[in-house]
Amino acid sequence: EADAGEYTCDTGDQQTTAAVLVKALPVLFKHWLKNEEVEEGRTATLHCELTKPNAPVEWRKGDTVLQPSDKYEIRQEGTRVELFIYDAEARDA
Repeated sequence: EADAGEYTCDTGDQQTTAAVLVKALPVLFKHWLKNEEVEEGRTATLHCELTKPNAPVEWRKGDTVLQPSDKYEIRQEGTRVELFIYDAEARDA
C-alpha cells in the first residue's frame, strides 16, 4: 500500500493532521548499454541497470518494439535488464 495520505496525531483533547505526498523518482540508468560484437550463430547479450527495480522497459531494434520469441529473450531481475539475441545472423548486425 502506498504511504501517501493524511496522517493525524491525536492527544484526545486536540488533533493535528497533515498530508504526505510521495513523489515517484524517475527511472534512470545506473549502467548503460554497451556495444556488443558477436560471431554469427552465437548469442548476443545486451544489458543495462536501472535505478528502480522491476520498472517497465521496452526494447526496440530501430523503431520496431521487440517481443519475446525464439529470436529475442528479455529478462528482468530487480534493477538488471537483459536482452538475448539468439542465433545472430550477419544481417542482424
